[in-house]
Amino acid sequence: MDEITSVYIQESREQLAEMESCLLGLEQNPDDPDNINAIFRAAHTIKGGAGVIECHFIEAFTHRVENVLDALRNGALTVTPTLTTLLLGCCDHMVSLIEVLAAGEAGPAGELQAQGEVLSAQVQGFLDGMAGGEPAAASELTVADREPAVEVENAGGIVLNDSWHVSVRFGENVMRGGMDPLSFIYYLASLGEILNIATITDAIPVAAEMDPESCYLGFEIQLQTRSSKADIERVFDFVRDECELRILPPNSRLSEYLKHIQELPEDSMRLGEILVRCGALTQAELELGLSQQKLALGDDGTSAPPLGEILVDHKVVNPEVVEAAVVKQAQVSDKKAREARLVRVQADKLDQLIDLVGELVIAGASANLLAQKSRQTDLVEATSVLSRLVENIRDAALQLRMVQIGDTFNRFQRVVRDVSKELGKEIELHISGAETELDKTVVEKIGDPLMHLVRNSLDHGIEPTALRLERGKPACGRVSLNAYHDSGSIVIEVADDGGGLNKEKIAAKAVERGLIQPGEILSEHEVVNLIFEPGFSTVDKVSNLSGRGVGMDVVRRNIQALRGTVDVASVDGQGATFTIRLPLTLAIIDGFLVGVNKAAYVIPLDTVVECIELKNLQSDRNFMNLRGEALPFIRLRELFEIPGNVPSRESIVVVQFAGQRAGIVVDQLMGEFQTVIKPLGAMFRHLRGIGGSTILGSGDVALILDVAALVQSVTQSELQRFSERGQSAPAMLSNNPFSQH
Repeated sequence: MDEITSVYIQESREQLAEMESCLLGLEQNPDDPDNINAIFRAAHTIKGGAGVIECHFIEAFTHRVENVLDALRNGALTVTPTLTTLLLGCCDHMVSLIEVLAAGEAGPAGELQAQGEVLSAQVQGFLDGMAGGEPAAASELTVADREPAVEVENAGGIVLNDSWHVSVRFGENVMRGGMDPLSFIYYLASLGEILNIATITDAIPVAAEMDPESCYLGFEIQLQTRSSKADIERVFDFVRDECELRILPPNSRLSEYLKHIQELPEDSMRLGEILVRCGALTQAELELGLSQQKLALGDDGTSAPPLGEILVDHKVVNPEVVEAAVVKQAQVSDKKAREARLVRVQADKLDQLIDLVGELVIAGASANLLAQKSRQTDLVEATSVLSRLVENIRDAALQLRMVQIGDTFNRFQRVVRDVSKELGKEIELHISGAETELDKTVVEKIGDPLMHLVRNSLDHGIEPTALRLERGKPACGRVSLNAYHDSGSIVIEVADDGGGLNKEKIAAKAVERGLIQPGEILSEHEVVNLIFEPGFSTVDKVSNLSGRGVGMDVVRRNIQALRGTVDVASVDGQGATFTIRLPLTLAIIDGFLVGVNKAAYVIPLDTVVECIELKNLQSDRNFMNLRGEALPFIRLRELFEIPGNVPSRESIVVVQFAGQRAGIVVDQLMGEFQTVIKPLGAMFRHLRGIGGSTILGSGDVALILDVAALVQSVTQSELQRFSERGQSAPAMLSNNPFSQH
């Protein structure tokens, strides 16, 4: 039972996430039956699973929610903002109940129990207030309530009523059993209105052979009724074995059957079960069709015709309905096949696998180094094959932890809805790049920074509706989430079409807090990025959403902890865009090994563009002209104060970050290297320019360079040197975006 409960908890969380997503879509499309049915199926699945594991507090609450959803599905309730808000609250409460179950508690208590009682009362209030009550059963409808006959024209141009067609041929022994054929006709009339009836006499023999106790009659009946096919068939229950009965639905029912088939839950169903559940086929017709299929099975092993073909040939079901059922059956089979290929694995097991692969990479590098030193051809060849296999294993293991960021993005649909209603603004969320993949560890840790940025855009970025209309903008504001890959990193953008950042107010606040000196000239980019300073806020009034000056600082600190960067760009009157750059994985990367004196450093290979020789360069300049473009560079020997003589030949590793290029001057180039990232200790958490460490095949430790921090540092220091000399920086350097950090 523990294993079943664990699976139920995991699947319920997925069902609730889907339920919340569908509820949010319900406000935009209140008349979408597919969406409503998806919500109902999610609640029904959760309730059914709760019954299996005997979790009665989840089962009882979900049953109340299911009653409302059932009324909504049947048209007894209409979608309103109040109802949607209530259902979202119920969804949140169900999430809390699942967590109670996961914690092993007997049931909700205290505030959570009281919250459930309040929600249950509100749900019951909706049910009690349904206009007109529950729809009457078909058998209780009066003649005045019956649907009028709808006339349609068939292919021959003859006008026919769009009604049920009942074809019945009574057996000869019906009257001997005490049954009067006309009594069934009268009973059939109680279900609705008989529009037309034709007596079929083709089975009557010649007078000399006629038996007065036998029945030779048949009837073709057009019946207008709201009853189901099963209801009509039950009229003939007492003579079902003594007659041939065919019931064809009206043309208007065809679309209902097709729609019902699409709405059926995707569980294990055969073709006949699908047709019975949608109402197009009765159980008796199904059993008769199966028996005929069995009789058609040849003694020599030849296959019998498909059930759908038999049912169509005997005119008990429409071909279009059978085709739709076959498609549904194929969809269910495909889904089952996809699910069969999936295996749920605990995250800590994956983490352990990644750690072992990392150690395997280090051991492989050591074996490769020893093979190179031995100069044994066979050993070198064997270790090269081993290195290639280890690299493939590394890639496959890392791919196991890659997940799409779309699930994280979709969580903000609810945030945007709730916050926009709280602020009285109209705001929509636009998501793109949801299929972009990154490491599961990164996804888990990026949620809080994204939450800060989205709420900040909702509160400060999007203007009130009246102001937007005054500025000629649409009344509905827009917040966008976008993700894409770039140079071995993942870029996440949070943008809004609001008024942008108030640069004058930011600069004034920075002067007030002593972050900049009065009269100090900063670029627009430098001004707007002051919002990431600790405790910085330009909001005059603190709200429950923002204004305390802790959000942006927390965002930057959390992103830097992931070896990432965050940047903001703003255009007055058009909005602001926050750009986050993160590594794809925190575990293992391809690196480019370089050396300065006896020290070794690793540059992430995805950032490396090219390597060039450094020569004929003035020693007091930290930038060069590379094919007409400014290339700021940094000397690792000077940065880390490494002793020793400068070699006669130095090299520049040209790296690319955020679409811009810079150079790193090193003594020697040592080639590619599979890098297992080891975090630095707490003592070095404030060290800039170093993103971690790794262990080489020789057992030595090499530092992994933080390319973004190095480039920002050298460009800023170079501009400061020009400023101290009273000189203006070269245009190609001052225009470089790196100089604006």
